[in-house]
Amino acid sequence: MEFKNLLVATVDGVATLTINSPRTLNALNSEVLGELECALYELNLDDSVKAVVITGAGEKAFVAGADIKEMSAMTAYEGHQFGLKGQRVMLLIKKMTKPVIAAVNGFALGGGLELALACDFIYASEKAKVGFPEVTLGIMPGFGGTQNLARLIGKNKANELIFTGKMIDAAKALAWGIVNEVFPPEELLPKALECAAAMARVGTLGVAYAKDAIVSGLDMTREDGFRYEASLFGVLFATGDQKEGMGAFVEKRKAEFKGR
Repeated sequence: MEFKNLLVATVDGVATLTINSPRTLNALNSEVLGELECALYELNLDDSVKAVVITGAGEKAFVAGADIKEMSAMTAYEGHQFGLKGQRVMLLIKKMTKPVIAAVNGFALGGGLELALACDFIYASEKAKVGFPEVTLGIMPGFGGTQNLARLIGKNKANELIFTGKMIDAAKALAWGIVNEVFPPEELLPKALECAAAMARVGTLGVAYAKDAIVSGLDMTREDGFRYEASLFGVLFATGDQKEGMGAFVEKRKAEFKGR
């Protein structure tokens, strides 16, 4: 499918999804969110795709935020629907069976940080800056940011970032546990693609089920999470990937996983 605001390329099982609106610093408007939803559905259904990297076009921004010009004219109802639309995209990323890496190459503010937080983990450029400036506009994060950030770094640090509307740099985002690693700008995308390629080579069913256990388990008690993990663990023993992976180990050869 052709997209006006996105670039999608797949090489050796790794799809790179680039938000391509550098004139607006890749801002998320209704059109971009709709295209993201379609692209992510397609990638999730594509058996040739084993892992996904999301990044932004240009050198300045991953996603500088939601489109303020569009939001400024919204009614309460329209604002609610816009929030729900953004949340659908973020939840879709969380529910994808493929791992998704955010390669944050510049500003990741508001909806941009929410997009990055929805991914399974974040690599960032040394030039990246993250934050939730919504309160400086008289609103609050609406694409899942209040929920995902607090679960990731704890209530107190999430409160500080959201209530002040301040930006923090990549080094502080790393120290706070928002991003996994920080790289020089020219190394960011190659490192993200390298990590995605490593995940694409292993048992993709195992990765998918592990992602499900982690994401679903965060909303369960620890005991229920253990039970859910055990059930998924057991199901994997009925798959060809388990037979191939363990057989290859015993036979001292490289496994050839089929994703089934």
